[in-house]
Amino acid sequence: MERIICLIIGYVFGLFQTAYFYGRLKGIDIRQHGSGNSGTTNALRVLGTRAGLIVFAGDFLKCAIAVFAVRLIFGGKYPEIIYLLCLYTGAGVILGHNFPFYMNFKGGKGIAATAGLILGFHPYFIVPGLVLFFGTFLLTHYVSLGSLLVYAGFMAEMVICGQLGVFGEMSQVHLYELYGVAAFLTVLAYWKHRANIKRLLTGTERKTYLFKKNKEAL
Repeated sequence: MERIICLIIGYVFGLFQTAYFYGRLKGIDIRQHGSGNSGTTNALRVLGTRAGLIVFAGDFLKCAIAVFAVRLIFGGKYPEIIYLLCLYTGAGVILGHNFPFYMNFKGGKGIAATAGLILGFHPYFIVPGLVLFFGTFLLTHYVSLGSLLVYAGFMAEMVICGQLGVFGEMSQVHLYELYGVAAFLTVLAYWKHRANIKRLLTGTERKTYLFKKNKEAL
């Protein structure tokens, strides 16, 4: 039951579509422009750097806040599986972000929300995530490649930290469940990026810049 509650809490938080609402304030439906995704990268390309940062902050915070809320609600009662419950919460946020029911299930790709999950999940995950994403982005300017590498690292860290006992007294059965949820999120991220992967392989993926080059490329 606690898992279902955490998924629901996460999904409700995930329904706050920052890019969509910000776009509406600017008089556009972000889904009708650029890539059609309601997420940070599309907001950055269509509306500029300031919009991209605002959208990232909103999507990042909605997941981080949801995870912290679950820690407060369930941390004292279920300390042995709190990491598992936090991951279910993050999964709910990402599902709500990617598939919002009131937008015909057409949302974003969940990467900014995943960054919020990483922040709220465990401190060990923060630095590797930052290095993988920003190192890749600054070298290649491919947001998609950085995002995919973050998920690959997230999955690997989850298993390594779990087997090293970083998550406390969690039983092996619960650890396997933890890995399963993390694997589901990783597969979902790669599936949502399937078109990007194809373009990366063919050398046609569009690069993203923080400043005016995006405007010039539109």
